[in-house]
Amino acid sequence: MARFDLILRGGRVLDPGTGRDEIADIAFAEGKVAAIGAEAAAGTAATERRVDGCVVTPGQIDLHAHVYWGGTSLGVEADRLARRSGTTTWVDVGSAGPGNFLGFRKHVIERSETRILAYLHISFAGIFGFAHEIMVGEAGDLRLLSPEACARVAREHPDLVKGIKVRIGANTSGANGLSPLFLAIEAADRAGLPVMCHIDRPPPRYVDVLEVLRPGDILTHCFKPFPNAPCYADGRVREQIWRAREKGVIFDIAHGKGSFSFHTARAMLAAGFWPDVISSDVHTLCIDGPAFDNLVTMSKFLCLGMPLEEIVRAVTVTPARILDRPDLADLSVGSTGDATVIRIVPGRHVYEDVLGEKMEGDRRLVVDSIVVGGRLWHTAEPSTQSV
Repeated sequence: MARFDLILRGGRVLDPGTGRDEIADIAFAEGKVAAIGAEAAAGTAATERRVDGCVVTPGQIDLHAHVYWGGTSLGVEADRLARRSGTTTWVDVGSAGPGNFLGFRKHVIERSETRILAYLHISFAGIFGFAHEIMVGEAGDLRLLSPEACARVAREHPDLVKGIKVRIGANTSGANGLSPLFLAIEAADRAGLPVMCHIDRPPPRYVDVLEVLRPGDILTHCFKPFPNAPCYADGRVREQIWRAREKGVIFDIAHGKGSFSFHTARAMLAAGFWPDVISSDVHTLCIDGPAFDNLVTMSKFLCLGMPLEEIVRAVTVTPARILDRPDLADLSVGSTGDATVIRIVPGRHVYEDVLGEKMEGDRRLVVDSIVVGGRLWHTAEPSTQSV
């Protein structure tokens, strides 16, 4: 009889990366997935947890978050939020730039129990003026944008830096238009990395940004409300959106404080345009609503009619591929031992978008437990036995 470190028993294993969707036990040992199905069921473990009625997924990845806590005004505490969001891998996108990334690494990333990866900002100081009292667009001054420094720091930290971030729009780049994006692409090209581009109010236009992005680059805040929405007023998806997807541009939700509307989401989903990635864009100005965390964002899509399997894919398989981390994509034997266990809670749940529109849903996803590195890292309810 095999002996493991941890066994989760009786849950629905939903793993789009392997195609598995069944009630099965799953075992972990030495920080990795060690067995699933009959072998796990027959084994014993130092720690066992019943997860009957729950959904067991690969460890969930939030591809757009801000977790440079204490170093920037918008950063939240990754480990603290993970306990309610179910996130095992965070991707901080642009909180730090070339001038302060080392501090982010030493004081936050290396101390975090949950994994933190990063998209490095083209802005030397990252996002530095983001609060209720002050809002300064870092791309409004081109003197702060150094492709040379950005590429250099990205190459110095290849284990953590997985892309280059830029924010453009009337609020973040002002009259500079597309120029910050061109500089970010130049840095990304030199470092061999993709770009994630934030878009807010025009100018520039959403469709103009898509013309510049390359295959593998990410358009974040993709289900924005008007203006700069991806669909026309009558709900039709703009032709440039379809062409960009065919080209290989990746569409990321990044809910945040101002970038997700039910009107846009309903139109896009009705047209068959599902997001590639579901992420929270959680930061200090939206952690208490309307975004809250990525499980809330996922719950909104569940209530809007997106299949649970595709929602899970958008927080596991697809972001893992974008990050070039196949070990995080699924629960196959030998993969990194991260798992998120969620419960689907029926009832009356009221959700709100960034415009204040409320939607009543009949389900909500909540955390039951979280596995990090093969150990039971967090539990919401006491159903664990030590053997």
